[in-house]
Amino acid sequence: QVQLVESGGGSVQAGESLRLSCAASGSVFDDNTMAWLRQVPGKERELVAFVSRTGFPNYAAPWKGRFTISRDNDERTVYLQMNNLKPEDTGIYYCNKIPAIPSWGPGTQVTVSA
Repeated sequence: QVQLVESGGGSVQAGESLRLSCAASGSVFDDNTMAWLRQVPGKERELVAFVSRTGFPNYAAPWKGRFTISRDNDERTVYLQMNNLKPEDTGIYYCNKIPAIPSWGPGTQVTVSA
């Protein structure tokens, strides 16, 4: 049973934008806080942003002011609008609920070149 599917990544130049999407199953999405996390090679996944079930967002410092997390409860989808991208934003982006389920989606690769 597929529970999390991320999409929207790509290769862009610094300063450009991307919009990531994550489609989740009801058991994962409904009534849960949803989050986006980023992983780079050799490191643990790190929290980028999370959004409460009512839509209240929170951001980790490196991404505050440039990224916007949102959710569509009818579509069971969480989004990450990424503006003014920097090379240090490069990585694989995953979504999950908080607390996370052990079965992660495939992630979506974001590559930002200078």
